[in-house]
Amino acid sequence: MLHSVPLVQVWRGDFLESAHRGHATICNLQGEVVEAWGNPEHVILPRSSSKILQALPLVTSGAADGFGLTTRQLALSCASHQGAEIHSNLVRSWLQNLGKNDDDFRCGTQWPRDIAASNELVKADQPACRYHNNCSGKHCGFLTLSKHLGSGPDYHLVEHPVQIAVRVAFEEITGETSPGYGIDGCSAPNWACTMAGLARAMARCSGGKLDVIGAAAARLRDAMMAHPELVAGETRACTELMRAAPGVVLKTGAEAVFIAIIPRLNLGISVKIEDGGTRASEAVITALLIRLGVLDVAHPAALKRLGPIQNWDGLETGRISVDLD
Repeated sequence: MLHSVPLVQVWRGDFLESAHRGHATICNLQGEVVEAWGNPEHVILPRSSSKILQALPLVTSGAADGFGLTTRQLALSCASHQGAEIHSNLVRSWLQNLGKNDDDFRCGTQWPRDIAASNELVKADQPACRYHNNCSGKHCGFLTLSKHLGSGPDYHLVEHPVQIAVRVAFEEITGETSPGYGIDGCSAPNWACTMAGLARAMARCSGGKLDVIGAAAARLRDAMMAHPELVAGETRACTELMRAAPGVVLKTGAEAVFIAIIPRLNLGISVKIEDGGTRASEAVITALLIRLGVLDVAHPAALKRLGPIQNWDGLETGRISVDLD
């Protein structure tokens, strides 16, 4: 059985300070594994990297068209945003259009990660709300689908029609029967799959509108590409790398999962770092984009993840090395 492999090393001078093992898989549009590091059959919880897959029923059901959703709303339904004003305002207006309010969310309250938004709450002595939750855009999508289906309010439960539709779409596009699920930080089920299954799904998202689910995936993908600022936010890897590599979709997930969708090459990528180190998953996805020729190695967004390590005085003290040989 194949195990994880060494992927990232962090050096300080001549001393190896940290090392990260993991898995990475690249699939083509036919679902074939093109390249792999570690075990492509390793089973993971994709966490938020799979949000585009969780949003598929929003489109395939007709709910997106029925409620006249914009590309900004579709992008937000696939996002892990940081609660900045640009995110929160869109979530609140979407809720209002649905005739819903913050209490209708099942994602829980989360303090905004955006510094300006956080400071405003502190200065006003106001609490955080559920709409600040990084998954509130996805949950707007769930609420929209639930209303379209005429189903009950607890859309996060695994037996709810919304989550049943998510599982069906997830298994269809990964080409696998999921072995199970975990409950995510936002209370929704997160279905497990293999590294190859996740990369296969992202490759299918890269392709043309071959069928209903492919057309839905392409629509969500294009929305994310059009609005990288909504997918994550300023300073975040997803947003910065999507701007640096136009025409590529990137999405991170908790515990160091990362995916990429590359339409021009009809490829999908999945990355998982074994110890959950996000620094390492960002480094690996950056290195893979460079390897595939869709990201300039000298771009500031690439250097931020793979360049020399500097201390507070600007002195070069180390480096991050990714091993893809």
